[in-house]
Amino acid sequence: MQTINLKDAKADFSSLVDDAMKGDFVTITRHGKPVATLVSIEAGEIARKALERKRSGLIAYLQAMPTDLLDRNPSPSRDVVL
Repeated sequence: MQTINLKDAKADFSSLVDDAMKGDFVTITRHGKPVATLVSIEAGEIARKALERKRSGLIAYLQAMPTDLLDRNPSPSRDVVL
């Protein structure tokens, strides 16, 4: 993995694209902080698909449960003295 600042990345963009095409990850920094990564199209597609994958929520999880687990006991409740 290569790290380069934005100014140098602008000047050497063609060779950075070549490195990314070869499978290398190129991290671009601005003011010393990473702000972007240049990757091959294959790596970018894998990342995009992973981010788009839908995660099921609580409602979907509960709807997928077997309904016999949620059946209530029909017998009357016990008396409680308060």
